[in-house]
Amino acid sequence: MIGNDVIDLAQSRKDSNWRRRGFIPKLFGANEQLLIASSPDPETTLWLLWSMKEAAYKIWNRETKVRKYMPKKLICTIFRQSITKAYGRVVCEGNIYYTETILAPDFVHSIAVSVLSLLDYVIEIEKNEIVKDHFGIPYVAVEGGTELFAASVSNHGRFEKVVAILRI
Repeated sequence: MIGNDVIDLAQSRKDSNWRRRGFIPKLFGANEQLLIASSPDPETTLWLLWSMKEAAYKIWNRETKVRKYMPKKLICTIFRQSITKAYGRVVCEGNIYYTETILAPDFVHSIAVSVLSLLDYVIEIEKNEIVKDHFGIPYVAVEGGTELFAASVSNHGRFEKVVAILRI
């Protein structure tokens, strides 16, 4: 399974006052709040964690077919981070999702998978290759539409990312 989330940092600065009182505690658990507060770049860390949650939620939603607002039930851990990439894990109701995030000057893009090794097979695809099921969940149709495989679509501001797992 796959999920992804992209955040246009310029758009988020227009739309979200993340420094306002109560914003961070509403979305993030104690350890995540500590990561944000102790970061040399709290804004990027906040959006990194949020995009990890959103990408993992898309897998959880695909698996359960349940839609609900539950950001604090998606618990993020960052294992490795550089200036341009971060790797982590999100746990949600006993499910573990693995993430890889690109940290660019103008966007943050997280990809989540249900099996760690699948990160090696993620590809970006064109949106016109997507079909959706009756739940609105995206897939890529292949071989005349007889076979479907999981895809994920995310857009925010100036950016759109459509990803799938390469058939192996």
